[in-house]
Amino acid sequence: MQVENTAAIVTGGASGLGAATAAALAGRGATVFAFDLAGSIESAPAVDGVTYVAVDVTDPEQVQAAVDQASADPTTPLRIVVNCAGIGPSARILSKKGVHDLALYAKIVQINLIGSFNVLALAAEKIAATPALEHDQRGVVINTASIAAFEGQIGQAAYASSKGGIVGLNLPAARDLAQHGIRVNTIAPGIVETPMLATVSEEFRAGLAAGVPNPARLGRPDEYADLALFLIDHDYINGEVVRMDGALRMAPR
Repeated sequence: MQVENTAAIVTGGASGLGAATAAALAGRGATVFAFDLAGSIESAPAVDGVTYVAVDVTDPEQVQAAVDQASADPTTPLRIVVNCAGIGPSARILSKKGVHDLALYAKIVQINLIGSFNVLALAAEKIAATPALEHDQRGVVINTASIAAFEGQIGQAAYASSKGGIVGLNLPAARDLAQHGIRVNTIAPGIVETPMLATVSEEFRAGLAAGVPNPARLGRPDEYADLALFLIDHDYINGEVVRMDGALRMAPR
């Protein structure tokens, strides 16, 4: 898939996996639209080729307006979408505090799964209208799941549900969009150095890293970005979920 002189959308693009991916795509010559919450954009790094757009992925009108913006210039057709926006609060179904808060469960699914689906769908409409490239290719969407989709831990019922939904979405989305020349793949990261881990102690982080078989360290956002670019470049990889976890299989807790 062509990257240079195309437009790309990266959700959650102000930090972590999204920021690394936005910078990598811009470095390859893409015009990148990094969607994120306004508060997150305030502290985002300035990167040539990256335009930050304040978007709440749970708001359909905001998503539509942002997708319209990203696809407005016909000289840089929209061809790439990488969905990284997500949250990961933990809560047990039953705990000393009582039953899992239903609003929290719904919020996690709304952001991680429904938000990703809506960006995928609205962007696909724009990509499908662009001129076809070789072998009728028009674009590619990469969603972000998690190894929690397969081995969710105690307290991850909501998060694992949302990421399991991303995995379940992957193949039917690839099949639905095949006629439009749009590929769909998913990356399922393990434990990666992101802002979600910034608040935990160094000792705890070292313990997490020691549990990874090989290499025994945490993943890096730039490694996610490298994998995303590989999947974008490789036109024959479609409908796949790729784990990026150092062979880690999560224990119950």
